[in-house]
Amino acid sequence: MKTILVLSPHPIFAENVQASLDTASVRIIHRLNAGECEPLLVHGLVTACILDADLLGVESVWVIETLRRFNAKVPLIAFTEKNSPEWEEEVFLRGVTQVLPKPVRARLLNSILERLGVASPAAGLSAHEGGSTTIFRNPTAELANAPRAVNVTQTLDIIRNFSSILTHSLNAEGMLQQFLQFLREMLSVNRAAIFLNRPEAPFAENISPPDARLLRSVASIGLTGGLLEHFSISLDSGLGAIVSRLGRIVRRDSQEILSNPAALKEFEMLGAQVAMPITSRDTLVGVVVFDGRVTGEQLVNSELELIFRLLEQVGLALRNISLHDQLSGNHELLSGVLRELSSACVVVGRDLKILHANKAARRHFGRKNERTGGFDFTDLPHALGAKIYQVLKTGAALEPFRFEPENSPDTVYSISIAPFRHENSAAPSSILLTADDLSQSEQLNRLQIETANLRLVRNMADRLAHEIGNAMVPLSTHQQLLAEQFDDREFRKSLDQAMSDGVKRVSRLVSQMRFLARDGQIKTETFPAEKLLEEAYQEAVRQQPMKGAQMKIDNGGQPSVLTGDRSALKHALSEIMLNALQANPKSPHIGVTLHTENGTRAVTIEVADSGTGFSAETAKKVPAPFYTTRNIGLGLGLSVSQKIIETHHGKLEIVPAPAGLVRVSLPNEKAVN
Repeated sequence: MKTILVLSPHPIFAENVQASLDTASVRIIHRLNAGECEPLLVHGLVTACILDADLLGVESVWVIETLRRFNAKVPLIAFTEKNSPEWEEEVFLRGVTQVLPKPVRARLLNSILERLGVASPAAGLSAHEGGSTTIFRNPTAELANAPRAVNVTQTLDIIRNFSSILTHSLNAEGMLQQFLQFLREMLSVNRAAIFLNRPEAPFAENISPPDARLLRSVASIGLTGGLLEHFSISLDSGLGAIVSRLGRIVRRDSQEILSNPAALKEFEMLGAQVAMPITSRDTLVGVVVFDGRVTGEQLVNSELELIFRLLEQVGLALRNISLHDQLSGNHELLSGVLRELSSACVVVGRDLKILHANKAARRHFGRKNERTGGFDFTDLPHALGAKIYQVLKTGAALEPFRFEPENSPDTVYSISIAPFRHENSAAPSSILLTADDLSQSEQLNRLQIETANLRLVRNMADRLAHEIGNAMVPLSTHQQLLAEQFDDREFRKSLDQAMSDGVKRVSRLVSQMRFLARDGQIKTETFPAEKLLEEAYQEAVRQQPMKGAQMKIDNGGQPSVLTGDRSALKHALSEIMLNALQANPKSPHIGVTLHTENGTRAVTIEVADSGTGFSAETAKKVPAPFYTTRNIGLGLGLSVSQKIIETHHGKLEIVPAPAGLVRVSLPNEKAVN
């Protein structure tokens, strides 16, 4: 159905035109002045325009120019009672398509409209040429149901003007303000305001839930800033709740608003007539409110629908801006973290271009360009550059490795190189090189080791001096009395005992020092475990003679064989048995259990004493060097035993109370072979 616009200050003229045409195929819309015709002509909603040009002269010419400015292509037919050649020539030059005399003749009008492609051939044949009592329809209702006539020029103008807001595509407030200016230029909107649910700034403090449901003004025209500064729309009540729930255009005089006092009050405070949502697909991001045009007229449904469609695109743009802000915030945070890391971080692209280098990287590797502050791939050491190129080509990450620059012998780095890949890409797009400066930590470790060694030497020297001193006291005493009492038989016997004890104690110290100084086994042989245990027990009894001392070996009827350094293992076991004898001097009984594990190929030796056993805390400290619970001895016995057993790939275990038990696990002959 075609739409014809009739511009006349007299409604009777419009009724005559409607009576002359076939209303089944043509719709008539009546306007009183040129200003009211602007939306219809600008958006190309009419097929032809009929002008009541009773007044000759400047006013009619001005009206024609105004209509042509609104739409330069729509056919324009002028009806007049008085005509003159000069006036007719002038209006033709101004863009009038046809000039017809009054009154309206149906057949003539239909014929002209048929030639212009507006009316069908059968239109108006049954209409009379005189006046008519036909009732004129409501123009607003007519426009609401009218189809959109496509006008290429006007459509291109709208697209061009709307695209101007894209210059603010990364600035939400600037884009929305430009959008409102665009609406004012296009539709002459008097006042408008956009209330936005601002996305939370990346990594900012969390806002409270009530504030998250408030929409605040971000752009406006025709409204004072003082009002909008303290005005907000809630999504839980009033206008915001209604728009959020309905998701469509809401007018001030609608039933939803009239039945909601809070929403009506918000409309009154803003001086608005219409509200509509701004959505990002299915999510509400804001609300926009409009007044009428600057001429005081209401915005018609077709104009509001156009604004609604444009706001859908604005909502998507706001969503993109929010995503961009989040990405920008994430990038800024990550850059800040990398920049402040103490480890050197360098990101290298596939074209060997430095994409990022933090302050530590520039400090360690960017010395060539210190004046300019630049950092280039050639600034990296050649060895690291080769590793980076290897990872970029192969796509395989490298295990952390140690790197010592040639020109800085005291500098040590721990280097790791990891590739970055895009989805479904086999080759890395870039790599991340991290370098941890270990120079100070290694120097500190060396100092700690040296300090620990000095402390150990000092402790060892103190203990050795104390132990040797204890061994020398009886000898020194007898040496002082030797000249006077040498002939005394008891004195010689005591001297012999003192010399024997002193030699044993010093010999034990020498053996302990000798085994501590060994780096590995001296020789390897195979021997029965039972015989070795007997020899070790005899050595322990020689070092610590005790009345009633005895040892019982239980091998379960299955002899065991050991392989290793016989003398070293003998010393280790004798130290364990000596410790067992000293656990209960009144009843120095030792029980030894031998057991060969078939599955693990190990010989287990358990030495149990008759003492009170070790507490859990003491069991952890006993193997430590120089730890002892007695007043005599260095506290190296079990430490030396543990080292010898571990040298033989075995294990020494101190079992806590209630039983005093030391468990030794050693590989057997098959395990060694």
